[in-house]
Amino acid sequence: MRAFGRFLDVLDALRANCPWDKKQTNESLRPNTIEETYELCDALIKNDIHDICKELGDVLLHICFYAKIAEEKEQFDMADVCDALTRKMITRHPHVYHPSQIDAEDPKPLPYVPSDGGNSDEAGCAKSGGNQEKVTTVTQVLQNWEQIKLKEKDGNERVLSGVPAALPSVIKAYRIQDKARNVGFDWEKREDVWQKVREELDELEAELDRDDKERSTKELGDFLFAVINAARLYKLNPDNALEMTNRKFIERFNYIEAHSIKIGKPLTEMSLDEMEALWQEAKKMES
Repeated sequence: MRAFGRFLDVLDALRANCPWDKKQTNESLRPNTIEETYELCDALIKNDIHDICKELGDVLLHICFYAKIAEEKEQFDMADVCDALTRKMITRHPHVYHPSQIDAEDPKPLPYVPSDGGNSDEAGCAKSGGNQEKVTTVTQVLQNWEQIKLKEKDGNERVLSGVPAALPSVIKAYRIQDKARNVGFDWEKREDVWQKVREELDELEAELDRDDKERSTKELGDFLFAVINAARLYKLNPDNALEMTNRKFIERFNYIEAHSIKIGKPLTEMSLDEMEALWQEAKKMES
C-alpha cells in the first residue's frame, strides 16, 4: 500500500509540474493505452517475467491517469474505482462472500467448503450466503457470474452485450461463444463440434469452386468461427495458438532471408524448392 501511495504521489506531481503530463486527456492517452496493453500481452505470451512486471506498471499508470483526470473534473477518483470494483467482485461471488460484506471496510469471506472429489479445474468454494447451495465447479461460477451481471442495475441488458465491439475478431468470437455457454447454449458433447467444422469447410470449398468472393468470405468466417468454437471446447486459446504460429513462421522465414543475404541471392531469385529446403532446416533447428 505504501508503494501504491508513493506512485500516486508521483503521478500527482507529474500532472502538476510536467508539461507533457499536464496536457494529457482521455482521448490523447487512449492510443497509448492500447499499445501498452498489447505490449503486456506480448510479454505474457513470451512468459518474460521482467517485462511482465514492467508492462503491468505501464498499464497501471494509464488506469490511474484516467482516474486522476476524472478526479480533477470532480467525477470520481481512484478510491471510487477500487470501491466499485470491490463491490462488484463481492456481489458476483455469493459463494465466497455473504451479501452483507458488499460495503464492509474489511470484507470477510465465508468458510471454505471443499468439493467432493473435485479436480484442479473444479475446486470447491464456500457455501452461498444463506441458501446453503454449493458452487463447486468453474463452470458454475461462470454461469452465476453471467446471471448476476444481467440482474445488476447498470449491468448488461443482453447476454452478449458485454462483449466489447472493438475486440480483435478471434478474441471476440471466443468470448461470444463462452458467454453463450454460460447460459447453457453449447454442444452437449465437445466431439460433436467436428461435424460442424467439416460442414463449414465443405461449404467454404463449394463457394471457392464457384469463385464467388462474397459468399466465400462469409463461409470463411463461418469456418473460422467453428474452428474457434472447437478450440474453446477443448480448452485451447485460439488467439494464443495463432500468435505462437505467427512467431514460428517469422523465425523460419527470417532464417530463409538470412541465408539469402549470406549467399548474396535475393529472395525473389530463389526457387520455391530452395526456400522450402531452408524452411525445413529452420524447422529442424527448433527446440
